[in-house]
Amino acid sequence: MHLVLAAALNPGGIIAWIVIGLVAGWLAGVVMPGKGYGLIGDLVLGLVGALLGGFIVGLLAPDATFGFWGSLLVALIGSCILVAILHAVTGRRAL
Repeated sequence: MHLVLAAALNPGGIIAWIVIGLVAGWLAGVVMPGKGYGLIGDLVLGLVGALLGGFIVGLLAPDATFGFWGSLLVALIGSCILVAILHAVTGRRAL
């Protein structure tokens, strides 16, 4: 099964995807306003956000490859989008 997001997040396999997602989650917790969701929550959001970012970029540029740093940026953007959506849905306020 070939996923659309494979083109956007292809820095070297599933282990690299997990590492990138974890780093992106931590960065999103630092960058986004508010308290965050705790270390574990931020890391999980990073993993899901990396998939979201990869899916979005895969739709916009299906044949694009970004390497490690580009994949990290895509994952960070996806994580920030996910955090913003969660803040809007749950009503969390920026502190």
